[in-house]
Amino acid sequence: MNDTNQPRYFALLPAAGVGARMAANGPKQYLPVGGKPLLRHAVDAFRASALVAHTYVVVSADDGQIDGVLPPGLDGVTVLRCGGATRMDTVLNGLRALQGQLRDTDLVMVHDAARPGLTPALIEKLVHGVGDHPAGGLLALPVVDTVKRSADGVSTVPRTGLWLAQTPQMFSYALLLRALGSAPDANAITDDASAVEMLGLSPRLIEGHPRNLKVTLPADIRIAEMYLAADA
Repeated sequence: MNDTNQPRYFALLPAAGVGARMAANGPKQYLPVGGKPLLRHAVDAFRASALVAHTYVVVSADDGQIDGVLPPGLDGVTVLRCGGATRMDTVLNGLRALQGQLRDTDLVMVHDAARPGLTPALIEKLVHGVGDHPAGGLLALPVVDTVKRSADGVSTVPRTGLWLAQTPQMFSYALLLRALGSAPDANAITDDASAVEMLGLSPRLIEGHPRNLKVTLPADIRIAEMYLAADA
């Protein structure tokens, strides 16, 4: 069998943000959580997965902290210093930097650097759940709480069919490059799936886990540490 027909899986982590909502003295991806930086937790999950061929981390060109978190030569990891002004720009710049290295059919898993609760088991669940779905897919959680909308009063939003998007979000290299490259407004793309949806496609939703939360506010650090402590 020709191994070019076998799917290859790569991880891409945009890590060029400043984490303004954390009110920290630096980018939140470098904040210590459970004894090591947020970013390193996420990277180590991909390094521990036998399914992932390689992990790419995209940082800003002037990032002075990344070498201390991901030392040059770290097995299975490459740092790309081509981060952009927005998350979408950073992912797109990373994808373009990999042209000629990745095949169109390779599967790229884009993951938030601030989600330290990812595990190899969740990566495997995503890969097997999405399978060969042409529109790719993502980890997500079905909404279980009652949802309220506050606009000219308070109203209840039916939660049937509502999901909270997580990452990784996985798409073929060619599809993700096309979707992000044709998106009309980088600020409107809050996740990669939304860009794919703009092409008229429907990515597959794979149920994730609450432990895979995104650390956005200071209080989230303690929640993340609770999940990480359960693994110890």
